[in-house]
Amino acid sequence: QVQLVESGGGLVQPGGSLRLSCAASGSILKVDVMGWYRQAPGKQRELVATISSGGRTRYGDSVKGRFSISRDNAKNTVYLQTNSLKPEDTAVYYCNLQGTMGLGAPLDAWGQGTLVTVSS
Repeated sequence: QVQLVESGGGLVQPGGSLRLSCAASGSILKVDVMGWYRQAPGKQRELVATISSGGRTRYGDSVKGRFSISRDNAKNTVYLQTNSLKPEDTAVYYCNLQGTMGLGAPLDAWGQGTLVTVSS
């Protein structure tokens, strides 16, 4: 079994910053891509950012230049630095991990989500 535990969400004023973290634990043989997605009320879940095991990154258009994703492979942890936050960034942010489980089965795991609220 694999668990993803997110932290770092909260209430922040427009223009502020937050750093989200997501730590994976359990029967993980290999981690390929880790990433963040978000879902605002009444909207579909959308890509925020992903990072491969080799460090290749991909960002959603709405966060390019403001958010930065990074990872610590030794700790199976992914981070999301969010800067210049806007009210439209308000959403539940979900961590995702894709890889291989300890017995060789494919792995596609999600965290429970952390709420980010941008408001004055």
